[in-house]
Amino acid sequence: MPKIHFSRRNFIQSSALGAAGLFLAPALNASAPWGDLLAKSVPINAHLWVYASKFPPDWDATPVLDTIFSDLRYAGIDGLELMEGPLRHDDAVERLNKLVAKYGVPVSGSSYGVGFNMWDVGQHEKIMEDIHLVVPRLAQVGGKTFGISVGSKDGVKTESELDAQADLLKKVRTVCDNNGITANLHNHTYEVENNMHDLKGTLQRIPDFKLGPDINWLIRAGVDPVDFIETYGGQIVFLHIRDQYEDGTWSEYVGQGDTDFASIAEALKKQDFDGEVAIELAFPNDFAPENELKEDWKMSRKFVEKTFGW
Repeated sequence: MPKIHFSRRNFIQSSALGAAGLFLAPALNASAPWGDLLAKSVPINAHLWVYASKFPPDWDATPVLDTIFSDLRYAGIDGLELMEGPLRHDDAVERLNKLVAKYGVPVSGSSYGVGFNMWDVGQHEKIMEDIHLVVPRLAQVGGKTFGISVGSKDGVKTESELDAQADLLKKVRTVCDNNGITANLHNHTYEVENNMHDLKGTLQRIPDFKLGPDINWLIRAGVDPVDFIETYGGQIVFLHIRDQYEDGTWSEYVGQGDTDFASIAEALKKQDFDGEVAIELAFPNDFAPENELKEDWKMSRKFVEKTFGW
């Protein structure tokens, strides 16, 4: 049986069964042909980092959520991947569900891990309190994926720290499972540097944990994404896609830089990848984009669709 993804394209089908679908259908039909809405093997979502980056130190993009949903609707993006910040507000579920209904862009999931170190036993109780708050709320707004960053450390993590990290990840995964959400390991550079000491340490302890790699962070850590996909393809359920130039500077939109996406696409095809992806735009400090963000999303989405065949 083929996997059914909760994306903008099938969101209209499920929503049409209720009252919400009756007014969402015309809105969605205005932005995409009905044929395009019927099915999509791999939903192309967007991570909200480029907006959240304007709100240090907690990176909570709640003040601009309406703009985010509007931009993604314009660009034809299938869903929004949150960060945990917007889920911590008391009115998070009501606010997000109203925006989903207004714009017809579902919440695909959330990344997680800002400010936490899962290898530190002293933080475990606080982390689990937060997990029990944000994961059920994510489920209530329709999210299905939870990309976990375990936290960095100065120097290489010890065996006991990797043990603690793995123990906590098992508990987090259980909470996700109980809420119908797929937990996956989302990497920055620190998990995959030093011959992937951190990630390999986790997988030695939890071999079946799902993966949600960030292709660009792999490249910046010196890991060949094609080799990574060939090695771990069976566990990959989610991908972050971002582009950069040869000198490592991030490009404004995906397809503008020098990343060899054709080889990455071929590797994923050989692995029969059928998970979900999120485009993540990230601008260098003091960068002034030439385009409106909604246009960068649109060009990125079109490039990904064409290159990967999704």
